[in-house]
Amino acid sequence: MKNIDSNGHVTGKSLYLDDLPLRQDSLFGVVVGSEVAHGKILDIDLQEAENDPGVIKIFTYKDIPGENQIGGIVADEGLFAEDTVHFIGQPIALIVATSERAGREAREKVNIKYKKLKAITDPREAAANGSYLLPPRTFAAGHPEKQWDRCAYVFTGSTEQAGQEHLYLETQGAYSYPMETENLMVHSSTQSPTAIQRTIAKVLALPMHRIQVDVVRLGGGFGGKEDQATPWAVMSALAAHLLKKPVKVVLSRHDDLHMTGKRHPYSSDFRIGLSKDLKILAYEVEYFQNGGAANDLSPAITERTLFHTTNAYYIPHVKSTVHSCKTNLPPNTAFRGFGGPQGMFVIESAIAKAAMELGVPAAVIQEKNFIKDNDVFYYGQKAKKVNLQKIWKAAHKEYGFIKKQKEIEQFNSQNTLLKKGWAFMPIAFGISFTNTSMNQARALVHIYSDGSVGVSTGAIEMGQGVNTKMLQVTEQTLGIKPGRIKLETTNTSRVANTSPTAASSGADLNGKALQIACSALLRRLKALASNLLNIPATQIEFLNEQVLVNGNATEWNWEKLIQKAFLSRINLTENGHYATPVIHFDKAAGKGHPFAYHVYGLAFYEVTVDVIRGTYEIDEVDVIHDFGKSMNPILDLGQAEGGIVQGIGYATMEELAYDAEGRLLSNSLSTYKVPDIYAVPSVLKVKPLKTSGHPLAILKSKAVGEPPLMYGLGAYFAIQNAVRAFNPEFKEFDAPLTPEKVLMGLYQKKEATAKKQLKSVNVFK
Repeated sequence: MKNIDSNGHVTGKSLYLDDLPLRQDSLFGVVVGSEVAHGKILDIDLQEAENDPGVIKIFTYKDIPGENQIGGIVADEGLFAEDTVHFIGQPIALIVATSERAGREAREKVNIKYKKLKAITDPREAAANGSYLLPPRTFAAGHPEKQWDRCAYVFTGSTEQAGQEHLYLETQGAYSYPMETENLMVHSSTQSPTAIQRTIAKVLALPMHRIQVDVVRLGGGFGGKEDQATPWAVMSALAAHLLKKPVKVVLSRHDDLHMTGKRHPYSSDFRIGLSKDLKILAYEVEYFQNGGAANDLSPAITERTLFHTTNAYYIPHVKSTVHSCKTNLPPNTAFRGFGGPQGMFVIESAIAKAAMELGVPAAVIQEKNFIKDNDVFYYGQKAKKVNLQKIWKAAHKEYGFIKKQKEIEQFNSQNTLLKKGWAFMPIAFGISFTNTSMNQARALVHIYSDGSVGVSTGAIEMGQGVNTKMLQVTEQTLGIKPGRIKLETTNTSRVANTSPTAASSGADLNGKALQIACSALLRRLKALASNLLNIPATQIEFLNEQVLVNGNATEWNWEKLIQKAFLSRINLTENGHYATPVIHFDKAAGKGHPFAYHVYGLAFYEVTVDVIRGTYEIDEVDVIHDFGKSMNPILDLGQAEGGIVQGIGYATMEELAYDAEGRLLSNSLSTYKVPDIYAVPSVLKVKPLKTSGHPLAILKSKAVGEPPLMYGLGAYFAIQNAVRAFNPEFKEFDAPLTPEKVLMGLYQKKEATAKKQLKSVNVFK
């Protein structure tokens, strides 16, 4: 089945938040943000702005009827700043005006006086000053401290990883209006409708049932709208509730860029120990996570980093610690991969460092240490249905990597001004929310008396095609044509207590709930058909809208049977509830079975570096990916390709830059570079591993949203190897690996390398 939204997207008929029709009395909100990264608010002069034509009211924390608090996991973030600001762009007030233009003009007339305080933007500096969002988290297995003397080789190193801007096409926004009896309707561009509902209820001191949140679709999310859609929806709801008028708050691109958090930057230290035969015996890592000014989702992202510290490898002795550091940047947040890429980059850097020092390809160490069936991940989950060895063999057979590597060596021996590099990037990514209680979903299905079907789930469509997959589940379970099925908007009044559409779990959780609801309806209809035909229900099947007995057509079809069911007063509505079985995790012990299953895969990169200019091209990326038994190969391939390119952007070109005062410098598309058609690989091949799938995946089709992004890290190591083919002294691990860094790396000497080491000494040295 093709993506059911494609036609609407390319013809401009798909509806997004900004396309919703507005009531004539609608007002518009413009956010007033802090102009300093850290400071005391001495005075807020709103008088000139309030007197502007078109300004209706300016809201501050003093106007909040409930709690001035929007923190989800930790209550440490006010909707509006009170006496202190902690990052540039932190909301201080909301101007509500008759037009967005009037609101923006009034914003220029707001006069706020600050007493500037020291701003910290670097996580290591924050750690040195004891500035943390939460206590450090450590996962461990075995006794790494006892292994170092037993290792034949021990290497230490440090890594830097910048953040990443989500750059969703549709910026943050919401539109709220009052309904009768103190109820509110909120249309929001969010991945988390229930979180919006819950937070609005807290800020307005209302019960949740008075707030209805509705989402048609998002113009991209990538995690940036899991938690950070909340403040704008709450502001919109606050103003609508108090003014009794509709209020729309949609951020401009510039406001969105400097007011919202990004993927967490990490600064990390590692120590890795290997045996003579290159088995990894011990691994220690200390991550300094740049969390920004408030927790947001940092606690959960911290945990995901810990879970993916060892990536696709079995290491018997591991200790991994994350320091979530509080800095004066916007609170950093979820981004596709959710802390996984940060952990994986460090272990891959450690392997690359060991390979450089030992004079062997990193692939030799990678292949020797792949996790196998019945090995135990260091957080306690036993590995099952591991496909890495199978993928490794399939990839070599399919793509002929040995031949490619020899051709690259020959090219480098014959060329001076161009150098090629290659690298493998394996992945093992766990699927489930690491907070066990979030692994639940519900679905509501109505069969109308004419045989048409309405489906409501908690899944948010944001371009990944989850609506298409929900349609497929309904179609296949009920045995009807797709044209009979309508996917409703995601609405908290129809499906309550939803988990965010995140963690690559949207299709699994909501699809399983939908499958349960449809199966319950099917059982009722089969029971009716059994009575009508005087045939056991086990012999009855619904296929192509026909009622079949032992594969043969009967006089009954779908529409006729539904009409009979309605007249017989049979319940044609069902609510399905699904909670992922098996999973559990003890957060205190750092042990358990947190994931329903893992997704495995392998990418091979070939790149070419121009040693005069420092520019590079990604010649080819060859991937074998474990899709499970894909229910929609076209959609899944699209997700894999998109994820790979976004990961390449993260590893090579998307460079966020802040000045010492915490001001975002890469604040437009002229200063922040994302992959375009010229940056993508010249050849990108993604082929599925032949497998029977996993029973905990919907229709045995494994999750595909996040895992492919991690392949993008391979671009870093391939480019690094190409640079090293020209200058073997280049041994840094500082992502993204931009052309500027490549050019410097091509010509740096040992002395320069030593001077350019990270700002603090590696904790393991």
